[in-house]
Amino acid sequence: MIEKIEITQRFNFKRLNRHYECFTIDFLSNTGYYKISERGSGDKFLSESPLCDSSWIDILVDLRSRMTSEIRTFDFESADRFLHDFDELKLFDGFESEEFLLFEKLEVIYSCVVIIYSTEGYFEYSFKNNFPEKWEEFGRMLSDLVGFDVLHLNYQRQFATPLYHDIRNDGVYLGDDRLAIRTIEFGHYRTYPYDLPHPRLIVNFEDKSIEGYVEKELMPSDEELILNLLEKYHVYRWIFTQYHRKSLTRDPDDLEGYDWYLEMVFEGGVIWHLFGYNEYPDTYVHLGREIIEISGMDLCEIDTICDEDIELFNKFGDEILS
Repeated sequence: MIEKIEITQRFNFKRLNRHYECFTIDFLSNTGYYKISERGSGDKFLSESPLCDSSWIDILVDLRSRMTSEIRTFDFESADRFLHDFDELKLFDGFESEEFLLFEKLEVIYSCVVIIYSTEGYFEYSFKNNFPEKWEEFGRMLSDLVGFDVLHLNYQRQFATPLYHDIRNDGVYLGDDRLAIRTIEFGHYRTYPYDLPHPRLIVNFEDKSIEGYVEKELMPSDEELILNLLEKYHVYRWIFTQYHRKSLTRDPDDLEGYDWYLEMVFEGGVIWHLFGYNEYPDTYVHLGREIIEISGMDLCEIDTICDEDIELFNKFGDEILS
């Protein structure tokens, strides 16, 4: 018999603005509540300038406002119905968990851990992008039980993850439609001595502008070049673990080196986000080299990566691109 379910969700938005929450459903006391003590410390950075796009602000503010000490209650009949339906749902049958760490070298926009405590034992399931097949149905069941959208399905449609979107080499798709990019923002900064994140490059496809280390009007040829580079180096798919083989193979030499972030916002305010702690996806170096050839500038700062890491990036990147 299930006694308790804990659902821990982590959201990563603009640079240092993150949200971490844990919601518990206790079937011994028929209550649901947040563990307020587990809020992340990133709250203090909300005042940062949104820069190229502010789609994330309303989401983050609402997520944080839900973290209250209110205790949700439900009756025994509702609990029995939920537990019966959950057993029938078989949410995690055949499911393979992804590795989940409190400190991730490469952080995507959303990750989740579900822990189930029962009289039969303790079961933990974690994922970043391989959502359980019936995750939406599970979310609706939770909403019926405790009276609100525990899994934030109302916002999941704004996240570029496989729950609602198809992430391909050439873009982010909703159904058969490829979503147009509104903005791209890239930042790379030193962590010691500490430097607040700031963008190196902002590409605004709506305002037709490029700002940062390059200041110019976004011409049709620039737009075509940028989109071709994103596709050529599989950048849209950097959120998947098959592009993180180097980071899973070897830790970087200097953990106090350089951090970076890349954010893309698509039509409808759909947000794609990846943040790296002195670590990069497997084809990052290959992209950085071509950017040097095109612009003469090391915008990706690949000269800060040690030789041992470069060898692994060459190996894994070549395998992906071959």
